[in-house]
Amino acid sequence: MGISLDRPGIVVALVLGAALAGPPFMTLRANRIAGGKGLALFDALPWGAAAGVVALAVIVGGVALLARRPLARLGAAVIGGGVGMLAAGWAADSLTQAANPYARIAPAGGFWLLVLACLLLGTDALVRLRPGPLARLLALGALFGALGLLLASGQWDGLSVLKEYANRADAFWREARTHLALALGAVAVACAVGLPLGVLCHRVAWLRGMVLQGLTIIQTIPSIALFGILMAPLGWLAAHVPAIAALGVRGIGATPALVALILYALLPVVANTVVGLAQVPAATVDAARGMGMGRGRLLREVELPLALPVILTGVRIVLVQAIGLTTVAALIGGGGFGTFVFQGVGQAAMDLVLLGALPTVALAFAAAVILDALIEGTRRGGGAPTPGAGRR
Repeated sequence: MGISLDRPGIVVALVLGAALAGPPFMTLRANRIAGGKGLALFDALPWGAAAGVVALAVIVGGVALLARRPLARLGAAVIGGGVGMLAAGWAADSLTQAANPYARIAPAGGFWLLVLACLLLGTDALVRLRPGPLARLLALGALFGALGLLLASGQWDGLSVLKEYANRADAFWREARTHLALALGAVAVACAVGLPLGVLCHRVAWLRGMVLQGLTIIQTIPSIALFGILMAPLGWLAAHVPAIAALGVRGIGATPALVALILYALLPVVANTVVGLAQVPAATVDAARGMGMGRGRLLREVELPLALPVILTGVRIVLVQAIGLTTVAALIGGGGFGTFVFQGVGQAAMDLVLLGALPTVALAFAAAVILDALIEGTRRGGGAPTPGAGRR
């Protein structure tokens, strides 16, 4: 009987093989904007450490190919990814000592492929384990906790992206607050406006098509174009209406960015509210009406609880979308992590680009996991309470 290889494991093993045999593991540059020199794993690390990384990668690949138990696969992914992260810090320390103080060391393709392989293996293990909402949140907390400890330990201080952070720590946290304020503020306003509008569209058929079609048209406008379109009317209002100008409304800056993000967020919220309410069983609605429920109470106690998972799915889409689109707001002075991205592009400093891009990806990932867990929790909750329950 031949050995049965795990199909997803084959992909993981191929990625690991490419990481070890293909691109350089680290990049060494004389300064932050100079061209880089790629260094293979055995050039970036001391021989013993590099051999250990290779041996561990082979073990992880073997587990991916042969092991069927999800916990074994998850353990291999965690250990492999953790050692890969530590290896990047070791390489930065080793190379910094041999280079000039202005040298910049950054992870290269080999490192990213190694991390990607471990992420694929870990994701496959989690899919097989089928963790519940609480377990997912705990896993997310453990992941970010481990990254926080790694950053706090100073193990990565030699990496170029951390050097960019050290030079801009105050600006980084200021832009982080701006990014979160724009993204979360846009989602909050979109929910406050979109939920009632979705309920109205569900109940008024002729309004539904008009509203959804109008919001769909807005979604087709590229983000940069919409930011530009809003600059002119908001600038005119600020110039001609002193009360609006006193509120801080300007043609550039956070205001047009916030308005554009709200407009983009409305369609998923409204559409998912309409779809969620339409999926409420007619028999349940008729039973609630037969018990004497009015339209308001029927909506609060029956329809919205049953539609909540679908509505939250729209909020998830909106939140992840807003976190990403807020990056573009830096082009019109809106601030956020996009400030570093576009500064890095203008200066040909890729590490500065990463300083803005990596936190954005982390925020979007965390938002998706949290909302997914919340959605599944509402579905497992069993739906709406029984009409009239708790009343005497």
